[in-house]
Amino acid sequence: MKREFWFVVGSQFLYGPEVLETVEARAREMAAELTKALPYPLVYKVTAKTNREISDVVREANYRDECAGIITWCHTFSPSKMWVDGLRDLQKPWCHFATQYNKEIPNDEIDMDFMNLNQAAHGDREHGFIGARLRKPRKIIAGYWQNADVQKRIGDWMKAAVGVAVSKEMKVMRFGDNMREVAVTEGDKVEAQIKLGWQVNTDAVTEREIDALVSEYEAAYDVATDNLAAIRYQAREEIAIRRMMDREGCKAFSNTFQDLYGMEQLPGLASQHLMALGYGYGGEGDWKVSAMTAILKAMGENGNGASAFMEDYTYHLVEGQEYSLGAHMLEVCPSLAAGKPRIETHHLGIGMNEKDPARLVFEGKAGSAIVVSLIDMGGRLRLIVQDIEAVKPILPMPNLPVARVMWRAMPDLTTGVECWITAGGAHHTVLSYDVSAEMMRDWARMLDIEFVHITKDTTPEKLEEELLVKDLIWKLK
Repeated sequence: MKREFWFVVGSQFLYGPEVLETVEARAREMAAELTKALPYPLVYKVTAKTNREISDVVREANYRDECAGIITWCHTFSPSKMWVDGLRDLQKPWCHFATQYNKEIPNDEIDMDFMNLNQAAHGDREHGFIGARLRKPRKIIAGYWQNADVQKRIGDWMKAAVGVAVSKEMKVMRFGDNMREVAVTEGDKVEAQIKLGWQVNTDAVTEREIDALVSEYEAAYDVATDNLAAIRYQAREEIAIRRMMDREGCKAFSNTFQDLYGMEQLPGLASQHLMALGYGYGGEGDWKVSAMTAILKAMGENGNGASAFMEDYTYHLVEGQEYSLGAHMLEVCPSLAAGKPRIETHHLGIGMNEKDPARLVFEGKAGSAIVVSLIDMGGRLRLIVQDIEAVKPILPMPNLPVARVMWRAMPDLTTGVECWITAGGAHHTVLSYDVSAEMMRDWARMLDIEFVHITKDTTPEKLEEELLVKDLIWKLK
């Protein structure tokens, strides 16, 4: 679906028709110019002067699927009481953009006519009050509209809002239930649908279709195995899984090896390539992380960024070289790869597979990233985000034939682990190079979810205090 955002500008009739014509012309110009720099179109909708105009545009935004959110700005003074009904009914993400048309105060030109027209400093404070008074979740971005850093912040907020839209449409296909009484991967599916919009529900493939998909594999990856039959079997699995998901409108799926009986191979390459196409995945029946993977992918670069299902496996605890090694048996998305992934076949000593499954093997790229975990605290959801610094793996690990990423958790490995465990973070996460912690904070705010951020400055003591306060606040909600 094509997404767009609506630009709603506040004013009033007090200033006369000429001022209102100027406001509209400038708003249209700003929307057109900003669209060139933003990841999604910004569509000018109205210069709102009455309660009815505001209510009408909000009502339309709520029911138009292509509208992923609204951005408001008050060029002139816009009395905030006329915004009450519209903002109270708003169901889409809202960004309050505190800017002004002119960058500088024109020393020789400024007079009372100029002041009457250019009242954003005045109008945005009035507009901000009603947002605070209504206790309405919103993003506030202040700065000159042509500055690149301001445009990036708006663009990041847009991506978070698209993540909300994707979340509201999310359906997860589950191949099997939660694995072997694992606790952290479970959760209240009804609460997830109420809060996040997720629906969690539990054909024959032709040789020509398999040929076409194998050709895609060969173009995208280095084939490092002579076992072409294994690759073709993975292609057959991918086509079947994708067909079932598309038929049901699902954007994510989960499975568990203990439930995949009667298959020659567990889906390895098949799952990895589906993730590369933007589908979410969660191992061990983890439907929450599968949905979150699809959401972060949609929030990333070009609507399918470098985000992937990840699992913390083991630590390197040598002093001065403390790192976490993340991987999974078969299923890590190649969007994280530092180089061209290789298709390999190897024995898998777990599950019920009869033959060695084909999978992509690669090292993750170095760079700043985050890991994200959504957990059910009973009565509320908590989103935990930790800043990490991914590195080129310091060991070659020649006998570990899986995709792997190595990173240093903030503030350092052991303190970061203590904080993660204190907050209740899962062993499954979504690792993303494209999506920032601020974008995830915005996403959580839009959906009224508790947000916990572990940074370079976090200490276990401060985090314990923060969680205690949040626990008390959320119990009062």
